[in-house]
Amino acid sequence: MLATLDQLSQIQLFATLNNEQHQKLQPYTQIYFYQKGEIILHEGDDLAPQLYSLLIGSLQVTKIATTGKETVLRVLTTGEIFAAPALVGSPIAPATVTAQSDCEILTVERSALLATIQEHPEIALLMLAVFNTRLQELHDTVHGLISERAIVRLARFIQHFADQYGVEVNPGSQKLKMKLPYYRLARSIGISYEECVRLVRSLKLVLSYQRGGKIIILDRDKLDAIAQGDYS
Repeated sequence: MLATLDQLSQIQLFATLNNEQHQKLQPYTQIYFYQKGEIILHEGDDLAPQLYSLLIGSLQVTKIATTGKETVLRVLTTGEIFAAPALVGSPIAPATVTAQSDCEILTVERSALLATIQEHPEIALLMLAVFNTRLQELHDTVHGLISERAIVRLARFIQHFADQYGVEVNPGSQKLKMKLPYYRLARSIGISYEECVRLVRSLKLVLSYQRGGKIIILDRDKLDAIAQGDYS
């Protein structure tokens, strides 16, 4: 089914376009539905020449190393785009994208997107900003894996999710809105599941971990200090 004009406006790249401009794009769109746990793209899949964007839900992007180890690269939320090689470069999926919840994916044909960019070049700048941010995040992740202790990587990872996806503020604590189970924490910062459990438990005065990946920050100042390398 085609996307509605309201759905198009929810995608970050198209938020500044007016109703008439959304109408021009609409015939070249498609909405797809996925259930929690379903794989949207497998690493190595051929990509259709189109823009992929997340309309509803959350997605997890993972990559498998030659050793067989799976690493979580990022989590995507409503309005974000993914599978950039479908638009530029080699049309091969560089990673696996899995639905973390029931999701709706909106696609736009590449030819229609390029025509829109010709009329509104600011869209290209927004795309470059997204790609630049992700490259910086990847650089920080690689640097962290090479040079920083696991406790620092853990603190920075939780800090990132608190800042980017928000927290519920309660007296004396902050509860992350995004759940982070042990397995995701471990795969994201390059340590074993068992080491991750031990590390989180060692921070019991800073963090509280509850079943299902609910994380409560008990001392944000101390968490920020650890993220800066002060874990004394």
